[in-house]
Amino acid sequence: MPSETGVLVVVPARYASTRYPGKPLVALTGADGVARTLIRRSWEAAMAVQGADRVVVATDDDRIREHAEGFGAEVVMTSEDCRNGTERCAEAHEVLGGGFGIVVNLQGDAPLTPAWFVEDLVAGLRADPGAEIATPVLRCEGAMRESLLEDRRNGRVGGTTAVFGAGGRGLYFSKEVIPYCGRNYAPEEMTPVFHHVGVYAYRPAALAAYPGWQIGPLEALEGLEQLRFLENGRSVKCVEVEARGRQFWELNNPEDVPRLEAMMAGMGMA
Repeated sequence: MPSETGVLVVVPARYASTRYPGKPLVALTGADGVARTLIRRSWEAAMAVQGADRVVVATDDDRIREHAEGFGAEVVMTSEDCRNGTERCAEAHEVLGGGFGIVVNLQGDAPLTPAWFVEDLVAGLRADPGAEIATPVLRCEGAMRESLLEDRRNGRVGGTTAVFGAGGRGLYFSKEVIPYCGRNYAPEEMTPVFHHVGVYAYRPAALAAYPGWQIGPLEALEGLEQLRFLENGRSVKCVEVEARGRQFWELNNPEDVPRLEAMMAGMGMA
C-alpha cells in the first residue's frame, strides 16, 4: 500500500511527439557501445533514485508499454487526452489509487538526470511546506549559457531557463535565455543564468488540480507545462542542484541524439 509520506516516481512517455514522433523508442549508444532506448535509459535513471518507493512508466501507447515491460518496468496505461507529462503523472497517480505523499515526474526524455537531482528535489519540497511543486535548477557556466544562446540563434528549441526570487520561488520559465546579462562570460565562469532541469516533484493536491485548469497564454506561447502552476497562482519552488562534474541535457530534437551520446561517452556512461 502507498504511504502518505511515500514517493512515487513516474516516467511519462508518449509516442506521438509533435517535434519528434517515436522519441521514447529512439536508441542511444553508451560509452560501452551498447544501444538502449531513451525510455529504458530514463527508467534506469529513475530506478537509481534513493528513497523512491515505486517507479512506473506512464504511457498511452502499446508499443511503449510492450517495450517497457520487456525490460522489466511497471507500466501504467493512461489516456491519449493527456496534454503533457504533468497531466499524465496526475492520471497515473489516480490509476494507482493515490496515497503517495510526493509524486515525481522524471520525464522520459531526460536519461542523463543524476539521482541526486531528484533526491535533492524531494528533500527541498519536504523542507518547504508552502511550496506545492518543486523543480531543479542548475547554474550555468559561461560555456553552457553560450550553448543555449547558440541554439536560439539557430532557431532550435534547446534548454529552458528559470528565474526565481526569495526562497527559491519561481518567477518565470522560458525557452529564451533569461535573465538578460549584458555581457559575455568566460567558458568556466559562473553566470546568473539557471538551466531548468525538467523534473518535478508535486504534492498530490496540486497535481490533482492541475488537469482541471485551462492552458493559459504563457503556457501556450512557451510550451512549458510548469507555467500553468504560476498562471494559477501556485507556488513553484526552484531547488538549486549541483552538477558534480556530470553533464546534463534532455533529448528535445533529433539533432540532440549525437549530443547526448557524446556526453555519455565523455562521462563513461554505459
